[in-house]
Amino acid sequence: MGDMPPVPESIQAASAASPSGPESETASLLRRATLASVAVAFTLICIKVAAYFATGSVALLSSLVDSLLDSLASLINFFAVRHALVPADREHRFGHGKAEPLAGLGQAAFIAGSAVFLVFESINRLINPVTISHGHIGIAVMLVSLALTLLLVLYQRHVVRRTQSMAIKADSLHYASDIVLNLSVILALVLSSQFKLPSADPLIALAIAGYIIWSAAQIAILSLHQLMDRELPDADRAHIIAVCRRHPEVLDVHELRTRASGMDIFIQLHLELDGNLSLLQAHRVADDVEQELHREFPNADVIIHEDPAGQELDIRHD
Repeated sequence: MGDMPPVPESIQAASAASPSGPESETASLLRRATLASVAVAFTLICIKVAAYFATGSVALLSSLVDSLLDSLASLINFFAVRHALVPADREHRFGHGKAEPLAGLGQAAFIAGSAVFLVFESINRLINPVTISHGHIGIAVMLVSLALTLLLVLYQRHVVRRTQSMAIKADSLHYASDIVLNLSVILALVLSSQFKLPSADPLIALAIAGYIIWSAAQIAILSLHQLMDRELPDADRAHIIAVCRRHPEVLDVHELRTRASGMDIFIQLHLELDGNLSLLQAHRVADDVEQELHREFPNADVIIHEDPAGQELDIRHD
């Protein structure tokens, strides 16, 4: 059957997310990741509120606003992931996976809104400078925030590698941007309180706002790809074709169509077979290929159509 080409990294990750058992390790990982996100967001809100009133720093306020929106986005994720884990039913034959990219779009909107607020507040502080007080309190709080956020992002990335969850990936992306935000706030507090540079605080807050807008755009793009049923990456599609052609009785593959919905992927394709094969023999070949695809994509829904060689459609989409 020939040597197997290297398995793309995205496929290896998807394979680890086998949905065997509805309440399997995958579901457990997703639930723990959303709970961790909510817990960290609310913890950061509490300590940042106290630090903002102690310092008056607009950069720290930017971090507080971001944490407030993080908590709302994390709550959306909390419920969206649980809905996405609900098995397919009579009214939702393809499952509930689209709840994840919908949550991602909601996160993008909230994050972009926070950035707009920060822009106006930073411009106001540039026009009307405010002296930063008790900078050491703000710095200590931001160091704690940095440590908690870093631990959360590391855990979320572990979960994404195991599950390929769209919602957790979006959540991880904006918490990763918070690491840069926290470092920027620490720098602003040091420059403003220790080096008496009041303009550093709003200028760094403006830079943070720009970074937040960029993060929101990335989340929105990832979410729209799934909502618009974009094809899987070229490496994954090439691997699907290679798996099909590995079967000795498969002459070619065409009409390959793929899409993702949350953690689930859908594969449709036509196999070109010897026209002299009986219907039973062609069905057996298709079953063999389907089983091979499920070994590589345990979370895939596979539909295969058998064509006599040379009788494929004139219009192809692969």
